[in-house]
Amino acid sequence: MKTLKFSIAVLMLVLTALQGFTQPTDNTFPEETLGWKIAIQASTYRRFTFIETLDKVRACGLRYVEAFPQQKIGGGMDGTTDFKMDAQTRQRIKDVLKSKDVQWISYGVVSPTNAEDWHRLFDFAQDMGIQTIVSEPKPEFLPLLNQLAMEYGIKVAVHNHASPTPYWNPETVLTAITDLDPAVGACADIGHWMRSGLRPIDCLRLLEGRLVSVHMKDLNAIGDLKGHDVWWGKGKANLKKVIKEMRKQTFQGVIAVEYEYQRDNPEFDSVPAIRESVAYLRSLL
Repeated sequence: MKTLKFSIAVLMLVLTALQGFTQPTDNTFPEETLGWKIAIQASTYRRFTFIETLDKVRACGLRYVEAFPQQKIGGGMDGTTDFKMDAQTRQRIKDVLKSKDVQWISYGVVSPTNAEDWHRLFDFAQDMGIQTIVSEPKPEFLPLLNQLAMEYGIKVAVHNHASPTPYWNPETVLTAITDLDPAVGACADIGHWMRSGLRPIDCLRLLEGRLVSVHMKDLNAIGDLKGHDVWWGKGKANLKKVIKEMRKQTFQGVIAVEYEYQRDNPEFDSVPAIRESVAYLRSLL
């Protein structure tokens, strides 16, 4: 009987440990011990308003959001989540974020076309508590971004869309940022690398030491521009190696979930896929 009681006690301890590993404990997620914060890239829910997207973030079991400029705000507010919104709208959004316990941690893809708007963007990011700006800047603005990133203490992550866009090749990104402050680095969009025919693990190794944020995805194919999202661990990205490499590089930053598959289909709900994908990532830790 004592042996049986001991076995049950051990089993309960193991189950409790496993549950604590995949769920928040003391309001802290397990990945945050590594300096990682998992956010929803709001374009995942672009057919919804930003305020509705915040509810999706919570439904996914997360509390961080990466907004993009073109989404309607909603909640009785006019306009979009563009950085040129007025101060009153900013405050109303901050109040909603606080009420829903969601932090607007990252912003992009956003790429102003003049110096004045770059300054305005950094002022906006500072006011909203945004820690990382994801962008595909024209090369002539890189010295200015370097200056602003250091001045404001806000990171800039150069993002890649699929080929033939300007930054699709990580070698191009590395060349652009090599001589800049470490606050200016790369946003690794794993899905777009795959669509461009690139292996994510190779790209990450090339960018070692300059990774600022990640758009985490797993696709059903490599080298197919029509490749689509699948649950993490079910596709061709080899996320086990990806996560291992990120840990090796002591990455610290935002991991944005951008689940694009059927996102405009009103019959499709990506929340279960995202919840299971995040659970898979945490299991790799």
